[in-house]
Amino acid sequence: MPRPPAPTLTHFNADGEAHMVDVGAKPETARVAIASGAVVMAAATARAVSAGTIGKGDVLGVARIAAVQAAKRTSDIIPLCHPLRLTAVDVDLRVVRDRVAITATVQAFDRSGVEMEALAAVSAAALTIYDMCKAIDRAMVITDVRLEEKRGGKSGTWRREAAKKGTRR
Repeated sequence: MPRPPAPTLTHFNADGEAHMVDVGAKPETARVAIASGAVVMAAATARAVSAGTIGKGDVLGVARIAAVQAAKRTSDIIPLCHPLRLTAVDVDLRVVRDRVAITATVQAFDRSGVEMEALAAVSAAALTIYDMCKAIDRAMVITDVRLEEKRGGKSGTWRREAAKKGTRR
């Protein structure tokens, strides 16, 4: 069976210069991306976040709003990213032992995928958690920010678990 062609980097033109990809001819389709990450912290910090006793306020509530805002403004901070019409942003924040686990699901009906928006949402939530808790725990670590799944568009569905096994769904 012949091998599929190697993927190309679409953000470079024939001369190797960075450019914004022209998506004008692509059809608008439903797009979904799920990203995750975590902020690892001292167990006492995690308990304070969970109990809502951090001096700056509701850490998880503020982080959720930061995530939504970041998803909506991704093209303002990622230079070659297209502005997209998002239809939904869902952010799940869970305190689990010594960490806050973050999952962001972003949806759009547009010409380009929403992977960057989901990753930006997770990153902004993590940075907000760090900012709000740094007075009591500067040793926190933002970790494992990654794409878990994307659906829609010409390339179809990709899932992290399927990628580990070398298959595509």
